[in-house]
Amino acid sequence: MWRLVSAALALFGACLSPALAQQPQRSECLAMANAPPRAMPVAFRQAAGAAEVEITYAGHSTYFIDTPGGVRIATDYSGAYQVGRLPDVVTMNRAHSTHYTLAPDKRIPHVLHGWGEDGKPALVSERIGDTFIRNVTTDIRRYYGDDAGADMIRDGNSIFIFEVAGLCIGHLGHLHHKLDDSHFAQIGRLDIVMVPIDGTYTMSLDGISEITKRLRASVVLPMHRFATPLDEFMRRIGQQFEIDRRTERSLRMSRDALPATPTVIILDGV
Repeated sequence: MWRLVSAALALFGACLSPALAQQPQRSECLAMANAPPRAMPVAFRQAAGAAEVEITYAGHSTYFIDTPGGVRIATDYSGAYQVGRLPDVVTMNRAHSTHYTLAPDKRIPHVLHGWGEDGKPALVSERIGDTFIRNVTTDIRRYYGDDAGADMIRDGNSIFIFEVAGLCIGHLGHLHHKLDDSHFAQIGRLDIVMVPIDGTYTMSLDGISEITKRLRASVVLPMHRFATPLDEFMRRIGQQFEIDRRTERSLRMSRDALPATPTVIILDGV
């Protein structure tokens, strides 16, 4: 009898496994954003805090993220900004040629576009090594060379979110408009956010400042920062944010090392 039960369970498991494999990946950042506060054992926090992520500012809107598991990610990758070895994963947005390339190095195994094909939005939900990567689409403005009449390209940009080592890291991409409640719900909790602060090519300083304040990430990493004085950005996001200006180009961060007060960290070593 027991053998029959065991065989039936094994058959059920074999049938169930492919179905489970087809289910969408689970976002811990969304789960934690929606979950009520709960106590966390000290021993567990210490164990989780051992894993560090290294983030390096390469220039423009390209950050390199090196995970504890050895995965190297480059954001808004065009190939123009390179630091060390080739990335394993690149994300791209197509607002300008400085944010993407259609001919990336063939040795890069994972190329993730922030735009879709045939008018459909991009849908990214992948686990690569120790990192879960997903996206939230936004619209982008049209530029010279676009042949359609509309002012915006629907779902033409993506906010990419990287979940690794207990951290939720967001890259806002070439953001062109304010986010609504549905965007914030899809983003969930962010511990670290990369924010364009140019004030013109992406969106106004007032607009990006409001988004930064609402996301209230522990660490804000400015990018696209060639046109805006930092003190103007700081004035608009308010005194609830500290500022930490560093001469390095890299930052090492773990879940336990997140600052208690939201902090804008400037990596000046580029």
